[in-house]
Amino acid sequence: MKFSIKSGNPEKQHSACVVVGVFESRKLTEAAQAMDKVANGYISGILRSGDMEGKAGSALVLHNVPDTLCERVLLVGLGKEQELGDKGYFDAVRATFKALHETGAGDAALFLTEVPVKRHDTAWKVSQLVIMAAESIYRFDRLKSKAEGTKPHLRKVMLGAISRTELAATEEALQQGLAIAEGMNLVKDLGNLAPNICTPAYLAEQAVAMARAHKLKATILGQKDMEKLGMGSLLAVARGSRQPAQLIALEYWGRAKKEKPIVLVGKGVTFDTGGISLKPAAEMDEMKYDMCGAASVLGTIAAIVRMRLPVNVVGIIPTTENMPGGNATKPGDVVTSMSGQTIEILNTDAEGRLILCDALTYAERYEPETVIDIATLTGACVIALGHVASGLLSNDDELAEELLYASRQAADRAWRLPLWDDYQEQLKSNFADMANIGGRAGGTITAACFLSRFTKKYRWAHLDIAGTAWKSGKEKGATGRPVPLLTQFLIGRALKKNP
Repeated sequence: MKFSIKSGNPEKQHSACVVVGVFESRKLTEAAQAMDKVANGYISGILRSGDMEGKAGSALVLHNVPDTLCERVLLVGLGKEQELGDKGYFDAVRATFKALHETGAGDAALFLTEVPVKRHDTAWKVSQLVIMAAESIYRFDRLKSKAEGTKPHLRKVMLGAISRTELAATEEALQQGLAIAEGMNLVKDLGNLAPNICTPAYLAEQAVAMARAHKLKATILGQKDMEKLGMGSLLAVARGSRQPAQLIALEYWGRAKKEKPIVLVGKGVTFDTGGISLKPAAEMDEMKYDMCGAASVLGTIAAIVRMRLPVNVVGIIPTTENMPGGNATKPGDVVTSMSGQTIEILNTDAEGRLILCDALTYAERYEPETVIDIATLTGACVIALGHVASGLLSNDDELAEELLYASRQAADRAWRLPLWDDYQEQLKSNFADMANIGGRAGGTITAACFLSRFTKKYRWAHLDIAGTAWKSGKEKGATGRPVPLLTQFLIGRALKKNP
């Protein structure tokens, strides 16, 4: 799908479809009024007849509107004008593309950027519209013998009603939206792949391919390399699997190498059975998504590469399967992490923190300015925040606020949870420096407390994406989150360096 931005008027568009908005109760936006004026009140007459009220997410296609130059006019409901926020705008845009794909329109002119959305400017509306457009055409059918359904006809989208003074800013927002959408699609593709295909070795191959394509530096550590470094915690998780564990480091230097990088650490458990602490069979297939943290690191780097963002970023991905077997780690085993701290493994299904802790210690060699880890870490986070917000915990208040701001800007929500020392008590062990679980109470927090013991040498934040990385049920599939949040955070960092 190709996008363009113009400052043109809706009534002058020779298009297969012109899209304009309608507020409750049947109030036309400026673009809709312009179309209605040319059509001598035809559109307002349709609304008065009761065909549409303007409720958020509703849509109505009109054919052969008198005296217009387009083949169709699509009316999209925006809800109450004074209440239009993120969700209402998203509902309207999703309804727009759903309706467009159900027509035979090969191109469309959208006039939805003039609509006022609370706390957001035109550039934000453009970026989000592009991301949702890409989402509307995403399909994962590469593993099917035949593609299902017909491909959408829509190939060209023009965004209109952009003032000339805003053209440069909105063009930049358009490119950012395209980059984020590309990164999200990579995450979706990797997450949706079958776990017999997307193995640790496969993730390593993707990182190497990305490095070759974009002149990045990729480092892949195998078992012997990790043994030499003393990564006993990560290797303990891999013991039950026949797939060898890997540690991937992918370096993007958008600024001078003397400037400290931001390090992104992504959990890459390509399939999680729970190990000896075996999970229930129901929905275990979804544990292929336990590598979405790793995928989001690759997706974010793909986005910033496309934008050529002037920041230094290192992605670190510890990746393995977590399987039961005769050689698998057992509850009660004690292992020594790369940091030298010992861990009593009380539950082998709390494996994400075991691979992350060694990766977080490995991150020290880059002398990072900031480290952010991303992981589908705890079911407790799903209970606490549902599937709307990712959990955020940090040892630095300023960094936490920066990430929360980025989450609001990107409409990729996160919510901060406490990281108080009081919770550390739950990780006490009689036989090692710490246990790998702290009981059911505050499970998301105690998991982050565990990780915090390996992050004392730098500013660090943890994103628990267990509830936001994928959808279940009829719409089962990876979401591509939190690529928008991470990319927006890095855009913010780039602006600080280059205001």
